[in-house]
Amino acid sequence: MVRLRIAAGLLVSVVLVGCRNDMHDQPRFKPLAESDFYSDLRSSRAPVDGTVARGQLNEDTYFYTGKIGANPGDYMPFPVTEEVLTRGRERFNIYCAPCHSRAGDGNGMIPQRGYRHPPSYHQDRLRKAPLGYFFDVMTNGFGAMPDYSMQITPRDRWNIVAYIRALQLSQNASVADTGGQPIPSAPPRFEEPGSGATLPVELPQPKPSGEEQK
Repeated sequence: MVRLRIAAGLLVSVVLVGCRNDMHDQPRFKPLAESDFYSDLRSSRAPVDGTVARGQLNEDTYFYTGKIGANPGDYMPFPVTEEVLTRGRERFNIYCAPCHSRAGDGNGMIPQRGYRHPPSYHQDRLRKAPLGYFFDVMTNGFGAMPDYSMQITPRDRWNIVAYIRALQLSQNASVADTGGQPIPSAPPRFEEPGSGATLPVELPQPKPSGEEQK
């Protein structure tokens, strides 16, 4: 009985060791290693023509390029909602404001420290630029600006585009744009000297003449 158990144990051990060796020593190629099996000596093979990685079908050309043919389009690929503008403002303040500033005037903190100043969004050329132009610049870069295709998803790039247009409108609004309501002027602000990192301090406003001091 003891001998039978020992024999059974040895048999199981041999089987298990055999299975491990078969899986451990299975035929395989090391990445980028030379192979004499193929005529080009490459072990890494190119994907089959027409292969598309999961999540990279990108059927909507305009959504992923901002262009219609070779020219930038001038419409949003999805409706602009409050959520879209909120998300666009958040992404803009993270990725764009360091150079373009939160007001979009090109006077962000990085240019103030010596980097090349980007153009203001409020100049006529960019106010008239089609929406797809901004998307293309974020995707491919332009001039001293690098591309942000790896940092910002296509949808977030469009969210930023929508916010840029809203920012332009807000800085150039007319009385007609506000439904006839007067446009309040911002109070004068004083920037603390030094590093520029401190928040602006509002100056006290003079009281209307004739108002009694309390």
